[in-house]
Amino acid sequence: MPGTRRCCAGTPQARQVADAWHLLRNLAEAVEKTVGAHHQCIRTAFTTPPAVTESATALKRTAEPPSEGMPFVPPDGTRDVLGHPRRLVARTTERYTAVQHLMSEGKSLTAIRRQLRLDPSTVRRFARARNLDELLVKAINRASILDEHKPYLHMRWSEGCHDIPQLHRELRARGFTGDIQCVRRYFRPFKKPHSPKPKNPPAPAPELRPAPKPRRVVRWIMTNPEHLAETDAAELKEIRASCPHLDAMARHVRAFADMMRDLRGDDLPTWMDRVLTDDLPALHSLVNGMKRDLDAVTAGLSTPWSSGQVEGHVTRAKLLKRMGYGRANLDLLRRRILLGP
Repeated sequence: MPGTRRCCAGTPQARQVADAWHLLRNLAEAVEKTVGAHHQCIRTAFTTPPAVTESATALKRTAEPPSEGMPFVPPDGTRDVLGHPRRLVARTTERYTAVQHLMSEGKSLTAIRRQLRLDPSTVRRFARARNLDELLVKAINRASILDEHKPYLHMRWSEGCHDIPQLHRELRARGFTGDIQCVRRYFRPFKKPHSPKPKNPPAPAPELRPAPKPRRVVRWIMTNPEHLAETDAAELKEIRASCPHLDAMARHVRAFADMMRDLRGDDLPTWMDRVLTDDLPALHSLVNGMKRDLDAVTAGLSTPWSSGQVEGHVTRAKLLKRMGYGRANLDLLRRRILLGP
């Protein structure tokens, strides 16, 4: 960075120390990219595909949305209430296919951008993606006020309660603040309209849990195992057992956190070598960035110093500047910073 080079030239005797908070933030971003690339493994671990029988009738019934007498299968977010691919999903799939096809023909990113008329950053993102899941994971796993109540809804649906107003009343008693339409929209793809209830409904199927959202998995991986709730720790264990890549990622995160906590910056080269032996592109990019500033990163992991106070002063200066609504010149800003409380 030009600013870093200027500081080094002005104070050659100073020692650069990378900020620990930013190191952890960069690590969390690498974890999020890896979780997104392997989210299919998480969905597989938490959901079971419907059983396929030899009967043509059963095959037809499997392809249709489940009725009120059939087990509830959590949605994957790729289809709308009519069962059609969502517009965002269809557009992302089409663009990803086009970019990958043109890359296979040997065309440059600039040529692809011009031919498809896309933003350069969009073309780079589609070109660097390892698979389509990596691009879709954020679009189909957006946060919702219903997220924390979905396991309870799945349990009640499997128990045979298909009355939306009743489910909404139960959620309100549990602290849900949304309206009934939110619950109705969630179940709309899985209720067959005008279908009579069977006289002898089948026994409730085993409860199918919704796959956790990527950011929730990232939080589990980044949190000290001793501070995880028992249920969260159990679900993270299932995820690690189903995906070797995420298991390796979790091991590297724990090793990095221990190294930072114990101020063992000298172990950083060994940690980086271990990371490079695994197929984790996002972590490889992080390691390559650390190598470009190895001394500062090592110091950040070996000393208790950080740039927290500097960041605080920068935030204060920005606040004072914005309080002037763009009319505070440098003289006034200098006085407010130096003479203010």
